[in-house]
Amino acid sequence: MQKALVIEDNEDNMNLITFILHKNGYSTVWAENGKRGVELAVQEKPDFIILDIQLPDISGFEVLPLLRSSELDPHVPVIAMTSYAMSGDRERLLNAGCTGYIEKPIDPETVMKEIKKIIGETA
Repeated sequence: MQKALVIEDNEDNMNLITFILHKNGYSTVWAENGKRGVELAVQEKPDFIILDIQLPDISGFEVLPLLRSSELDPHVPVIAMTSYAMSGDRERLLNAGCTGYIEKPIDPETVMKEIKKIIGETA
């Protein structure tokens, strides 16, 4: 069973994405802020990470280099899940080192297809 680390401060979004992941056979650990997310990434060794960009302590843009320079496998996919949906935001996050980008609000019917595509599983 693959494990996802979800870094998300909004409880409703956290509950929704963890429900979707559990329903599709993934285990999850979660962090409510960026610093805790980096700690859990090193401690839990997730197979992939879902990263909110607007976090209460440090932004997802600050979390990303901390993840990439940590003891975490540098090839672990990091998927930005964000309401940053302005022109160029997707490219900016991918250029910053995210493996994928999913826009909020979360669409339960399509989010797993996107996640599986990004982490290299068959949808």
